[in-house]
Amino acid sequence: MLAATPEPPYVAVIFTSRRTEHDDAGYHEMAQRMQELSAAQPGYLGVESARDEDGFGITVSYWCDEESALAWKAVAEHGEAQRLGRNEWYARYAVRVAVVGRAYRHDPTT
Repeated sequence: MLAATPEPPYVAVIFTSRRTEHDDAGYHEMAQRMQELSAAQPGYLGVESARDEDGFGITVSYWCDEESALAWKAVAEHGEAQRLGRNEWYARYAVRVAVVGRAYRHDPTT
């Protein structure tokens, strides 16, 4: 599902990752919890996420501004998820933060 973002500018936090072969149920529970928790944060606009069968994934969360994205990074429960990700669930990952200056879409259903 595409995130319903406003007119730019807004911030995109792009998280790309390669999972370890250790696929523990705790990962899926934590991912669901992080989606619920982030959605409750001030400035949250939406999220889009996909993962392929080889374990490569990309998640983009959208925030109204840089301060909102930084506040999400500072949430204690999110910090615990990051620690577990580094130690258990991700072989490697990268985080990129960008300001969206232009956006357009094609969605004939809306």
